[in-house]
Amino acid sequence: MKKLPLNGLRILAVEQYGAGPYGSMHLADLGAEVIKIEAPPAGDVSRATGPYFLGEGDSLFFQTFNLNKHSLQLDLKSAAGREVFERLVGSADAVLNNLRGDQPAKLGLDYATLGKLNPKIVCAHLSAYGRDNERAAWPGYDYLMQAEAGFMALTGEPDTPPARFGLSMVDYMTGTTMAMSLLAAVIGAMRSGEGCDVDVSLFDVALHQLSYPATWYLNEGHRTERLERSAHPSTVPCQVYKSADGWVMVMCMLEKFWQTFIEGIGNPAWAAEARFAGFAARRAARLELTPLVDAILSTRPSAYWIEKFAGRIPIAPVLDIAQALDNPYVQQVDMLQQVAHPAGTQRLLRNPVKIDGKRLAGRAAPALNADAQALLSGLGYDAATIARLRGEQA
Repeated sequence: MKKLPLNGLRILAVEQYGAGPYGSMHLADLGAEVIKIEAPPAGDVSRATGPYFLGEGDSLFFQTFNLNKHSLQLDLKSAAGREVFERLVGSADAVLNNLRGDQPAKLGLDYATLGKLNPKIVCAHLSAYGRDNERAAWPGYDYLMQAEAGFMALTGEPDTPPARFGLSMVDYMTGTTMAMSLLAAVIGAMRSGEGCDVDVSLFDVALHQLSYPATWYLNEGHRTERLERSAHPSTVPCQVYKSADGWVMVMCMLEKFWQTFIEGIGNPAWAAEARFAGFAARRAARLELTPLVDAILSTRPSAYWIEKFAGRIPIAPVLDIAQALDNPYVQQVDMLQQVAHPAGTQRLLRNPVKIDGKRLAGRAAPALNADAQALLSGLGYDAATIARLRGEQA
């Protein structure tokens, strides 16, 4: 592949676990030099996150979020570690962290501190609740945001306990939002010569993801509630239905899809029935329509309906994780990659972005402090000083 779009961009990442590393990995995949600053003695806590390990100080969890990065172990609270860090800041475009909101100022990771060393530096902060309010010192995780921002009240079947998403999507959306805003600020700094602080929080991003249900409530007082079968709040049919061997998700978001669907299932006469004529009527008849569609779709396996309607209406089988990853379509679109690793080749997902039609390549996440020699040498330290620094930081 030709030169990646972020080649030449240097980003220091004081990060660990999921949200921050997910966002910075996007930047690394796109060509940025992401230097992961890891605290002694063990570095990112996800190196020790099981249950699957790749030797001491590495895990499949860690590999998931840290491809294409560099590792430098520094104690930012020590004089020697701070000196190295500040030298790096002088050559960097951005510093990001995903610490508690009260920590960046204490550790000198904000623009008020680092802007004195490099006026163009962008300081991106990803925290649970932000840095400027009464919750700044609160620890926080994805599941808490799903609870408080209303996600759990919208997930699952009616009249069942609150349920979270099966994945930590608030973490991933916040990491992606952080990466986007960091790049926007870097572009601004390149134009103006002046960097800034950029803040995103798990809570704010989660709340923003309420999207149109929030707009409906704020303007009309409408309370969106859970519906059976993972149904859409306003469009019918748009939910899962039973097939002979599982479930299929059908989404007739346009009237033409509804017409194609009822013809394909052998009930074109429904088009003339008032109870199903238009979105408002079908919404009112949702509970009546569900068993009628079930009765038809349950006569054939999911694969039959997918093949019948492929490309004609939006339809998909409901798969478990194994089925989703073993899906031949995943191979066809090249979303899996094999990454060389000292413990043996690892199979991992690819970045979803393509550049000129080509997938981005993955390099294994680094061993702890793997890039110390090259980075310290590049900062002008001699061999004796490098040996001393590496000893002090271990």
